[in-house]
Amino acid sequence: MTKNKDIDDIINTMKSALEMEELAGVTSISFPEGVTLKSGAKKTDLESVQGRVRGCRRCDLSRTRTNTVFGEGSPKARLMFVGEAPGHDEDEQGRPFVGRAGQLLTKIIESIGLKREEVYIANILKCRPPENRNPLPGEIAVCRAYLEEQIDAIKPRVICALGKFSAQTLLATEVPITRLRGSFQDYRGIKLMPTYHPAYLLRNSSGKKEVWEDMQKIAQELGLHISKKKK
Repeated sequence: MTKNKDIDDIINTMKSALEMEELAGVTSISFPEGVTLKSGAKKTDLESVQGRVRGCRRCDLSRTRTNTVFGEGSPKARLMFVGEAPGHDEDEQGRPFVGRAGQLLTKIIESIGLKREEVYIANILKCRPPENRNPLPGEIAVCRAYLEEQIDAIKPRVICALGKFSAQTLLATEVPITRLRGSFQDYRGIKLMPTYHPAYLLRNSSGKKEVWEDMQKIAQELGLHISKKKK
């Protein structure tokens, strides 16, 4: 029992030290030459980020959330979708895009011949804003680092930014989504296609044609050979 307690004390001490290093801006640790970690001892980058998201208290959304909503899909996805923030259903289940907008997103993914589990889906915010209000600038500022780490870990070939907040945050611009969509933009060397959010399409079905056109461009970029006829 004493041995286990000593190990727990060491782990807690190391955890506290690492958290202080992170706050100081340290993002990596160098080991002396010849020192290696045992196989299986190191978590994947995504698992590491997800663990920090679960315990995050960086903004007031941590007080009202039911669950954090980190993201899901293939860690080796060539295509990554980035939305705005979790809604009620997502907050309840701890999964992104599981409500009505999520069902539509699944259809959008399938329209270019992919399955949901073959892509990666995440949001700018990892916690639900109360009453599904828009994300606040301060919330985006403290949460975007998590998304950037997800992108760095997955290294997608294409990012599809769903809606105004996703596109404007990733591209650091205030250009309206109506002007951004339809053309690939550059995000740190990754091709990024802004398009309308599925929730917007539920209210404005006329936008589906433009989203279809955007998805066709993504499919072409990924080398997916599908019918040009809209489904």
